[in-house]
Amino acid sequence: MSKAAELAALIGSGQAQGDRNFIINGDMQVSQRATGATAVGSGYYTIDRFKTHKNNDGAFTIEQSTDNPFGTGNSLKMAVTTADTSVAAGQYLFLSQSIEAQNLQSLLYGTSSAKTVTLSFWVKSNKTGTYVITLYKSDNTITVIPVEYTIDSANTWEKKTITVTPTAGGTSLITASGGAIDNNNAEGLMVIFGLAWGSTYNGGTNNTWSSNSNHYSTSNQVNWMDSTSNNFYLSQLQFEIGEVATPFEHRSFGDEYQRCLRYYYKTPAPNGGMSANETFPCIGNMDGSTTGAYMLQFPIPMRAAPTAFEQSGTASDYSIRVTSDANGTSVPTAGGFTAESALINLVSSGAGFTSGDACFMRAESTDAFLAFSAEL
Repeated sequence: MSKAAELAALIGSGQAQGDRNFIINGDMQVSQRATGATAVGSGYYTIDRFKTHKNNDGAFTIEQSTDNPFGTGNSLKMAVTTADTSVAAGQYLFLSQSIEAQNLQSLLYGTSSAKTVTLSFWVKSNKTGTYVITLYKSDNTITVIPVEYTIDSANTWEKKTITVTPTAGGTSLITASGGAIDNNNAEGLMVIFGLAWGSTYNGGTNNTWSSNSNHYSTSNQVNWMDSTSNNFYLSQLQFEIGEVATPFEHRSFGDEYQRCLRYYYKTPAPNGGMSANETFPCIGNMDGSTTGAYMLQFPIPMRAAPTAFEQSGTASDYSIRVTSDANGTSVPTAGGFTAESALINLVSSGAGFTSGDACFMRAESTDAFLAFSAEL
């Protein structure tokens, strides 16, 4: 079948319609936390929605890179800074994105009508060999499938396509009732890019569903951590229903940013920045003569009430302003979290404010920001 005929068939089947990519920020546009190389462990550090999981003796950085397969756009780059040449049994390193369960109901997992899915992406590394992609479903019966792919040429962008059927390996775990993904705002599937796996986790069979929660990988996965020369680039990640990888679904920066805000919100917004002496997007009133109490409304409702709050800078980077302003004597604190808002308190060194006065909080430095996380 020609490419034109293939695309026409996809359009006719509905597979090529818009909003088909379950992955958020798959072309690595949004990076609220940082863009440059950042030394990391386990957690979210740079590019939105991508999490690192580390338990080994090495070290690495992660960043948003402009190196990409098309001459324009971004990629996620990882680089080893301290090698681990011998990964112990219980050690690992992987990159993941968790997909919200209620967004995956169209997969019909847990029924005889469960859908085939296809993962496509561009990848580049100096270290060639066998790598493993894993789908991990934690709802009901834990079900996991490792699928091998190969980086064939060093330092060369290559497109990979992986198709996973609901009965891969002759199994019925996904089509049985225990294969269901709950319809809620928790994790439905985790898409995992393996980089190093100890023997505790590499007993899976290629392209075969398993109920063993340790079957993240096969024994063929390379140890990407074995040299400080090693790098790993990822771009245009797409996960969709169907047996064919459709062209990557490009979304605008604004669209991807809005989707990311459901999981992490940092003020100021990264698509404009904020300089010193500009206000935060919240107003409030004086709770006594020295404490400003502010209600910060999130731009869009978050997935759930935030479970983490960050702020940057020192007390002098924040001030309360009514008709005059006074620097803070401490950094802001936050509480009263809901999916829609948070209550921010800032204690001022100033005197003469009146309880009940309307006020706002001002940044005295570009180092000042507030951030809230409702990540999976």
